[in-house]
Amino acid sequence: MLVAGASLSLLAPVVAQASDVVNIEEMNSYSRSQTKSSRLDSKTFINEISEDIAILKGRVDGLEAQQNEFEAGGFSDTTVMNGKAIFDIGGVENSSGDLSEAVGFQYTHQLNLNTSFTGDDDLYVRLKTGNATDVFSSKTYGTYLSSSNGNDDTIKVDKIWYSFPVGENNTVWIGPKIENYYMHGATPSIYAPITKQFKLGGNGAAYGASTDSGVGWAYKGDNGFSLSSNVVSKQNKSTKGFLTDQAKTNWSTQVAYTTDTYHVSLIGALKYNGWTDSYYTTSLGKARPDGNSTNYGLRGYWRPDTETQAVPEISVGYDISTVEGQDADTDAYFVGLTWKDTFQADDKIGVALGQPQTSDDDTVTPFTWEAYYSYKVNDSITVSPAIFGATDRTGTAGVDITGAVVQTTFKF
Repeated sequence: MLVAGASLSLLAPVVAQASDVVNIEEMNSYSRSQTKSSRLDSKTFINEISEDIAILKGRVDGLEAQQNEFEAGGFSDTTVMNGKAIFDIGGVENSSGDLSEAVGFQYTHQLNLNTSFTGDDDLYVRLKTGNATDVFSSKTYGTYLSSSNGNDDTIKVDKIWYSFPVGENNTVWIGPKIENYYMHGATPSIYAPITKQFKLGGNGAAYGASTDSGVGWAYKGDNGFSLSSNVVSKQNKSTKGFLTDQAKTNWSTQVAYTTDTYHVSLIGALKYNGWTDSYYTTSLGKARPDGNSTNYGLRGYWRPDTETQAVPEISVGYDISTVEGQDADTDAYFVGLTWKDTFQADDKIGVALGQPQTSDDDTVTPFTWEAYYSYKVNDSITVSPAIFGATDRTGTAGVDITGAVVQTTFKF
């Protein structure tokens, strides 16, 4: 009651003041004096809605124009990108003491861009970076991992080429940064290695390659037969001409037959002007003092047509090489075994062994090996603990290597 009384006493002066300012009777009189009144009908709303729609349409058209300008500067809808990041942590023991025995932790990051202009062709660009050190990047001692990249944290164009079909069964490649084996008609090995020396059934004289300028052609028949020929010339970042006597050149021709369960192929690689291959060889095995070499590689693999986990996939390889001006020939062999789905779905056990490219002049016979277990954490993450080693690795007695690494791959 007290509050209500106080409130009324406060409002009374305000009301009195308001009555002096606003004459209610005059407002009523003015309202009555109007002969016409504004009425709301359906036409009123239709006109207002039409005006609002026109304004909204103008704004939408403006947004579409801005979107078109953005899309014109964006990716083509025929460009597909995927990639991966790889972490490697581990170490190496070596009897020579030439390699650091500290635990190394390195990464590699890779992006793959594929663009088609006709639906059948492909412009491929691979961007890559990494920070590999000598622990996992020695070709001489076989510790170079398949995942290693030594770009010192700088993103570079690692591969770039353009491929297109000719007819139903032919493909042509041309590129300023490409390797021979990307232009073969068939993949020679199904073993997935941890160390790069075991890539392609032995990364030595026959299949050893280098990223540079190249062209190639492949025929793939519907019956599993394939034939391919390609050439790569080392002239990037130099004044040496493409396919000249000044540039090291690799001309490779492969004939293969591939089915769902087995593959067999033969490759002949003519390498000129001192071309050398370093991943799977001894020091004398890779010697090419400005000379030419003729190299042959036989490859084969077999996979079981059943899901019996006890039976592995088998990949094998054998290389021979003759060097111009040298009496000593070289040879190498490789065996790779892969067991799948052994303990859980999509896991994999891999074991590889072999002899690197060894010269007749080597006084010892080197031997190298690796073993790993790979399992998927999920569809995008794979973890692969591995061990590897070698005896007399460089062709010198007593040069032994033992290493271990845990590799984690993130695919996206």
